[in-house]
Amino acid sequence: MTTHLSQVRASAWVQRFASRIPQGVVLDCASGGGRHARLLAELGYKVLACDRDAAALATILHPQITCVQCDLEAEDAQHHANWPFAPHRFAGIVVTNYLHRPLFPAMLDSLVPGGVLIFETFAQGNAQFGKPSNPDFLLAHGELAATLQAAGDFHILAYEDGYVSQPKPAMVQRICAIKHSDADTAQHLSLD
Repeated sequence: MTTHLSQVRASAWVQRFASRIPQGVVLDCASGGGRHARLLAELGYKVLACDRDAAALATILHPQITCVQCDLEAEDAQHHANWPFAPHRFAGIVVTNYLHRPLFPAMLDSLVPGGVLIFETFAQGNAQFGKPSNPDFLLAHGELAATLQAAGDFHILAYEDGYVSQPKPAMVQRICAIKHSDADTAQHLSLD
């Protein structure tokens, strides 16, 4: 069985789009043992690896990577999701094999204009292949693209929704989206 910590090879989706991220700090959200943090650091990015698992974070040893232990699913007294990062901070955010829908608004707001979101996780239908099988952790058909379209300030560079055979059979959704820069917004407004 493959665990989040034992996965050592970076996702092909992340490898494909990592170079689209502009220079700056990249957040590896729910980083586990840091397979994507290491890839990004080797590409020259400064990386913030965030996970609730201290043991997983302890395995990440790289001068370009800063580790932060936090439980992103903890809620405050007003039932707000725990997003400890400031708005407009990251040149890129990478999320794989993780889904906590209440984080989407704050996560998307944390990208700088021109920043890149690379997101890949499990989708409905995955139960036939094993875990996760709980619908709370599976994206509905088209949900990831719809979420970015509803945010209104993203250009979807690539999107897939369906079956993959590698690294193991699964139903997934994955997206690479670029947050519109101020220049993009001004150009869009002038065309209307």
